[in-house]
Amino acid sequence: MEQDGGASVLRGQGRGLLIYDFDGVIADSELLANTVLAEILTELGRPTTLEDSYSLYMGKRFAEVLAAIEVSVGAPLPDDFAAAYQARTLERFRRDLCTIAGAREHILAFPNTPKCIASSSSPDRLALCLDVLSLQLVFGPHVFSASSVARGKPHPDIFLHAAERMGIDPTHCIVIEDSASGVEAGKAAGMTVIGLLAGAHIQPGHDQRLRRAGAHHVAGTFKEAEQLTREVLAAFSISERSLKAESPAKAE
Repeated sequence: MEQDGGASVLRGQGRGLLIYDFDGVIADSELLANTVLAEILTELGRPTTLEDSYSLYMGKRFAEVLAAIEVSVGAPLPDDFAAAYQARTLERFRRDLCTIAGAREHILAFPNTPKCIASSSSPDRLALCLDVLSLQLVFGPHVFSASSVARGKPHPDIFLHAAERMGIDPTHCIVIEDSASGVEAGKAAGMTVIGLLAGAHIQPGHDQRLRRAGAHHVAGTFKEAEQLTREVLAAFSISERSLKAESPAKAE
């Protein structure tokens, strides 16, 4: 996970940075987490479908989810609600969590490109999921939680924080996101955003939602995302060479 303090960790390395959202991009967790949430709310007397949970709560930080639930329920939540939801969700993850199809292959396809995770999930939840998926060593300390910034998505804070910590200019970052709020955040950060439709939670029409949110590209699978990623990284490289070629001319 992220290590606090110190200078940016990879300054100057590589011509681009791959920033992965986590839930619904690397971990096929949205279906599991939202199923648990719908179950708990229904048990509390607020009938909630999986689709309700997706539309009302997905993509938010945990504190924002709790606040939104209180608004929906119209009353304060039980004191043990947060702990009970977290415990049931993490237990479901330990039992059923898997990676999104093609995620590992995409990560391994770019061995020389710096990469990190920037997620709305808490550090504890990210750590458990990375352990379950055996991905701790792949990302090392380059895992950033929105709990460390002032504002969650759709604000750009988490992506700008990740770029700063990794030492890469935001204009040379590629964000891979599955949610409209995440796409908005990546675009607001000045990054190139690839909307991904590979998770089990994706509903009909989601591609249009991501496009309306501002996604520069939309991929149905990680294989499609890999080709788009190569094209964007190549464009970064061409842009960098052009700037270097212009510099001597300006000096003269």
